[in-house]
Amino acid sequence: MSVHIQALIITFAALFFLLCANAARAGETAHVAVASNFKSAMDALETAFEEQSGHELVVTAGSTGKLYAQIVNGAPFDVLLAADEARPRRLLEGGLVHSDAVFTYATGKLVLWDPAGRAVGPDRLQGGAFRRLALANPDLAPYGAAARDVLPALGVSGLPRRKQVMGENIGQTFAFVKTQNADLGFVALSQILSLPPEKRGAYWAPPDTLYTPIHQDAALLARADGNSAAFDFFEYLKSDDAAAVIRRFGYEREES
Repeated sequence: MSVHIQALIITFAALFFLLCANAARAGETAHVAVASNFKSAMDALETAFEEQSGHELVVTAGSTGKLYAQIVNGAPFDVLLAADEARPRRLLEGGLVHSDAVFTYATGKLVLWDPAGRAVGPDRLQGGAFRRLALANPDLAPYGAAARDVLPALGVSGLPRRKQVMGENIGQTFAFVKTQNADLGFVALSQILSLPPEKRGAYWAPPDTLYTPIHQDAALLARADGNSAAFDFFEYLKSDDAAAVIRRFGYEREES
């Protein structure tokens, strides 16, 4: 075999292995844990990212508190999109985050919602003009903690238990109101904007000064080391394209 032919064989073999390596890289899978309030926005981000990258995302939604507990106990997530900034920071302090890979990807807005379109606002809360008010569990869900801050700030406290229904997370809370298990509820603005306009009913946004800002942080977890899908998605979240999607769903997002 001539030296020329041997060189060609070596070149083609190198190209073959390079193509295989690139194909394997493009086809990786990342497991993403996402706060319930962000699920609709995440669906849009997932579609755009997978089309651009060739990677696949496996998404699990739930309350930030439960997702945090699962990660601490070894759940196989690569990225966390929390509904607060405290738990990603705790994961960072606990050595469960890759390097210092934590940043605020969105700031959420709390709203009081009546899908039937009846007037909503402080007067309705203060007058008790509702059958049941839905709230997310404030110990697990940051939007529930925000609602807990708003009520006494409006002079509403000591609601009878029969007039409350508590969701495990903001997704379940939204479902309680949407299915009329509660006629009024504190939910995320993003959840309402994910509905067709004719189904959005009436909603009121409490002043931001009445509750701690809902800064939602993302964390690239330590177990993602070597997973290009996780790293690429985490970088995509910082992009202008991702920011445009996030704003479309009712979140605030600082310019990159």
